[in-house]
Amino acid sequence: MDTMNSSMISEFVLLGLTNIWELEIFFFFIFLLAYAAIVAGNFLIVVTVTFDSHLYSTPMYFLLGNLSFLDMCISTITTPKMVTDFLKENKTISLWGCMAQMFFLHFLGGSEMTLLIVMAVDRYIAICKPLHYTSIMNRRVLTGSVLLSWVVGFVHTMSQMVFTINLPFCGPNILDDIFCDLPLVLKLACTETYVLELLVTADSGLLSFICFILLLVSYTVILVTVQRRSSGGLSRALSTLSAHITVVTLFFGPCIFIYAWPVSSFSVDKFLSVFYSIITPLLNPIIYTLRNKEMKAAMNRLRTQHVRSRQIF
Repeated sequence: MDTMNSSMISEFVLLGLTNIWELEIFFFFIFLLAYAAIVAGNFLIVVTVTFDSHLYSTPMYFLLGNLSFLDMCISTITTPKMVTDFLKENKTISLWGCMAQMFFLHFLGGSEMTLLIVMAVDRYIAICKPLHYTSIMNRRVLTGSVLLSWVVGFVHTMSQMVFTINLPFCGPNILDDIFCDLPLVLKLACTETYVLELLVTADSGLLSFICFILLLVSYTVILVTVQRRSSGGLSRALSTLSAHITVVTLFFGPCIFIYAWPVSSFSVDKFLSVFYSIITPLLNPIIYTLRNKEMKAAMNRLRTQHVRSRQIF
């Protein structure tokens, strides 16, 4: 037993995207700028929704603010470590740091899946049952929905990490990726993990796939319902839902490929990991601020109030 404990590894080595120094410097600046945009953009949405009374009292923007917070947290778990690793020759992460990274990734990822479903329900009620919208999507329902998304995320991650955290790791300790992810980490355990790998596939892969299908079905029902009522309403509904459908497709796509698709190429896994940690968190600021008139108007109001308050003092 003592010999086995002494051979247990205490850290993992991340191979990252490349070992070419010039490319690492290029990626360093690209991902640093991307992370700055993610934090600034999503933080701006959270602040705007929180301090603008109109947006805060509107269910869609209340949920959007929570979605931006989750995206900002997901990127923060992976991107700063990835950015600093570009400047290091030895890209390592401690065993417990790896476990913490996987815990929070699945915690926040599961919460975001649930929140996207809540946003789809919100759009269905707003478009198909507009007269009952305010009574159904009241503050109590919204708060309960957000809390439910966090609970689902916690149950989702605990159902996997409770088994993973006690696995023995005695070598090798090389992960061909940019951050710790369950499928790759499980393959390094010094014990049989076939059943646990099936659990991860069922828990993460099938959950992503099922949620994605449910969301597409819900949006289809909305569009069919609106088309039956009026042809003009269909174009307005498409305009409203296009942003949500884009976010849903680009969020669930990488999850389904990473966990449910039989991909054996690590280069594909790395691309999807970058996509999930960098590209999707950028969607909210780009989609919901640059093309949303209400959001831009609220930002202008907050900026005007800030300027006036500074002039007073």
